Amino acid sequence: MGLFDRLRGRRQGNGGGRPGTLDRGSHRGDLNHLEQFVATRRGVEGYVEPRTAVTETTIVLVAADGEWTRRRIDGPEVARRLSRDLAIPVYDAQVTGYPQRMRDWSSRQKER
Repeated sequence: MGLFDRLRGRRQGNGGGRPGTLDRGSHRGDLNHLEQFVATRRGVEGYVEPRTAVTETTIVLVAADGEWTRRRIDGPEVARRLSRDLAIPVYDAQVTGYPQRMRDWSSRQKER
């Protein structure tokens, strides 16, 4: 498949399903990372980011101290199921935005 096919949203063998993106899909390693992040930090919340023409659906996990991580996930329903399983709140990032503590943490990391 060529670049222009990707940009037009055509994925070989997708059988007329959802259009392709330029991004890879999620892997079990992504879920393992998210589970580990929640297990090793306190006060974690999830923020679901929608699928775009360039990236698949992602979830940003933000800890109480503002530390955050982002990983691909197989759709908003999987993000919500994961948050239920991990007992963390989840929000739609387009609706709520991101918490200030996330920006503060990123600023502190740049200063180091």
